[in-house]
Amino acid sequence: MLNLDKTKNKNILTNRIKIIILFSLIILIILTAIFIVFTKNKHNDNIKRSHHERHKNSIISKRESIVPPKNVKMTPGEVAPWNVKRTDGRKMAYLTFDDGPSINTTSILQILDKNKIKANFFIIGSNAERYPDLVMKEADDGEIIGNHTYSHQLNYKEGPENFVKDLNKCDGILKSILGNRYTSELVRFPGGSFDGKMHPGRLASFRDAATKAGYRYIDWNDETNDSESLDPSVPYLLDQLKKNTVGKNVVVVLMHDAGAKKNTVQALQQVIDYLKSQGFSFDTVE
Repeated sequence: MLNLDKTKNKNILTNRIKIIILFSLIILIILTAIFIVFTKNKHNDNIKRSHHERHKNSIISKRESIVPPKNVKMTPGEVAPWNVKRTDGRKMAYLTFDDGPSINTTSILQILDKNKIKANFFIIGSNAERYPDLVMKEADDGEIIGNHTYSHQLNYKEGPENFVKDLNKCDGILKSILGNRYTSELVRFPGGSFDGKMHPGRLASFRDAATKAGYRYIDWNDETNDSESLDPSVPYLLDQLKKNTVGKNVVVVLMHDAGAKKNTVQALQQVIDYLKSQGFSFDTVE
């Protein structure tokens, strides 16, 4: 009887050990499966993250190869977008306004904003002193601010040194208003840097002096001729624009936001509509 009990107890113990071992194996299998699944998911996440980073870096690299960094200084001298052959086949219009800011500037900014277009504003330094809030507004709106001299006097008798001093004075005024937001060295000569037929080569020394001072200068190849008189009519402005745009794929359009140019404001929406109808997109010169 005693031996029978011992045998029975031994069998019970053996069965318990088997159950414990089996239970342990089941737990081990479950934990192993969980570990494998977790490791696989983590591996997949790492692959996705690596692919995302490579894709992101590729996009950034491509973008940086197209757009020069903002802190890179451009080469001084002439800027002439119409002489640069575009490889994308697009027609491009650059709207530019000289002689401001003035009482007309706000209306021009509103029209540009309505059309989601940015423009270049070449500012006279003395006007900037008079309307610093408008200079700030132009910058806040994302317009490109340029230098149109402080006095708007291009007196050839004074010589190129005084001309550069006038540019420098305007540059100082714009920096005093905008601080480090104004880093442009893009200027437009009053009347343009063109040599007139009556005085060929007269402005060469002025162009050289501006270039040596680190400035880039831009003229235009299209205009509404709103400077032909005090305030030409809207039909005249549109007619001149159409004549001057014919046959061109890149146009830098000269207009003025001086105080007297009320019809320039009235014509601006039609100027934009016409250029759009001719297939032009809009950009700024920086």
